[in-house]
Amino acid sequence: MAAAAKKLSEFGVQRVAKGVGRLLNEVLESGSGSYVTTATGRRMLDFSCGIGVTNLGHAHPAVTKAVSAQAGKLVHGQVNIAFQRPYLELIERLIPVMPDKSLDTFFFWNSGAEAVEAAIKLARHATKKQNIIAVQGSYHGRTFGTMALTKSKTGYGQGFFPLLPGVFATPFPYCAHCSVNKATGWKYSPENCCNNPLQELELLLKRETAPSDTAAIIIEPVLGEGGYVPAAKGFLDGVREICDKNNIIFIADEVQTGFGRTGKMFAIEHWNVRPDILIMAKGIANGFPLSGIVSRKELMDLQPAGSMGGTYAGNAVSCAAGVAVAQAFKDEKILENVNQRGPELMNMLKDCAKDSKTSKLIYDVRGLGLMIGLEFQPGHNYASRLQQKCLEKDLLVLTTSIYDTIRFIPPLNISKEDMGKGIEIIRSGIEELAAEG
Repeated sequence: MAAAAKKLSEFGVQRVAKGVGRLLNEVLESGSGSYVTTATGRRMLDFSCGIGVTNLGHAHPAVTKAVSAQAGKLVHGQVNIAFQRPYLELIERLIPVMPDKSLDTFFFWNSGAEAVEAAIKLARHATKKQNIIAVQGSYHGRTFGTMALTKSKTGYGQGFFPLLPGVFATPFPYCAHCSVNKATGWKYSPENCCNNPLQELELLLKRETAPSDTAAIIIEPVLGEGGYVPAAKGFLDGVREICDKNNIIFIADEVQTGFGRTGKMFAIEHWNVRPDILIMAKGIANGFPLSGIVSRKELMDLQPAGSMGGTYAGNAVSCAAGVAVAQAFKDEKILENVNQRGPELMNMLKDCAKDSKTSKLIYDVRGLGLMIGLEFQPGHNYASRLQQKCLEKDLLVLTTSIYDTIRFIPPLNISKEDMGKGIEIIRSGIEELAAEG
């Protein structure tokens, strides 16, 4: 088995596009709950969830059952030809959990990046304006349209210019990353930002992209690839006010934060702010390719028939998976589990940040629910080193951001026992780093 697995992995290294980065050159053979198993038989606790996709764990029984049943009836009901039942049933399940009653009309696509582009299409068409504002640290995808919106690191767009024109960037408030705070050593306060991001947004609208030219502002309520940074208090409210004043569409990108990841169904609920368009993907179908946007009917109805679509958009099997996911959230009290398990991990990390043995390593701990980031002091590559130590102990974790940050994305239905196991591996890894210096 080991020889065959090694041969298959070597084949992958040679024949899979080099532009696809990987954490490790292992072949994943199967997954069950919070664990994945490789072709060599190695069983690993998964705190990556396919980058926040398998929110209900691997091979969730109810999702598997729904997918199997749908595959035996209708695999592909093309959206531009006719309705298909799972597509409509999923809309019925999602309307009651939307963060605002105005979000009542849907379009499903395949990937998060496609959904972002669908949102941009809708905003430009509805406003008859072109320019889009994104925030520094944001990640919205790697397609040609979304690369221009992604501001988390240059690597995603480097060498592919020119990108989508008419994109501007404004600061996202997080004092731990502020040059003034780092230079002075002040104890930062997100509620009292010395470099007012709302003022910077207002200045951007005066200096670079006039409101009459600006279609939308797109924001992740919690930065994903930017380091798992929740929006500071008052920021999203202020953005909403600026959008209302200037006839600008507010787009909430909840590709990674949606479907319970932050302890609420959608992260924007933590701030009680209404988006004009909400983008969803990843956890919506627990691993089956599905994404979507939702907006108010008056905006969606402005688009002429035929302007939206796609061969596999809203695939019937993926939509059936989405229906099963929505039901599982109810039946299994997923949000309650997130709000129990999240503090267990967060408290351990905060304890490490206070402990005299390990505090010297840690710059910041932040996050919501089971979307938690640990940023280390710069210059020592601690995040990658901790990632490697966790891998050696059979725990999958991921790094993120241009800062030295590791992120934790365990399944939302993870058991207390498995969370405790992961916590101990992470804690011991941090302690080992501290001992090594």
